[in-house]
Amino acid sequence: MTEFPELGLAAMYRIIKKSGGERVSEEAADQLRRILEEVATKICVQAVDLSVHARRKTIKAEDIQLAAKNLLNLIH
Repeated sequence: MTEFPELGLAAMYRIIKKSGGERVSEEAADQLRRILEEVATKICVQAVDLSVHARRKTIKAEDIQLAAKNLLNLIH
């Protein structure tokens, strides 16, 4: 991950709280941010590969969807 995160910490607090967390430590929110940015980067790299394979410069929603599906299948 880069030194300067792309995702906001406040959003991580909201996600955890919406999932039922009553209190959230800063470390927990930061760890979620790091993990989500890593997952998002892996999805985007694969989506770029898919668009290049299709001889497109534009990343389409279906590229992201397919890349996410592939990554999630690896996790399960």
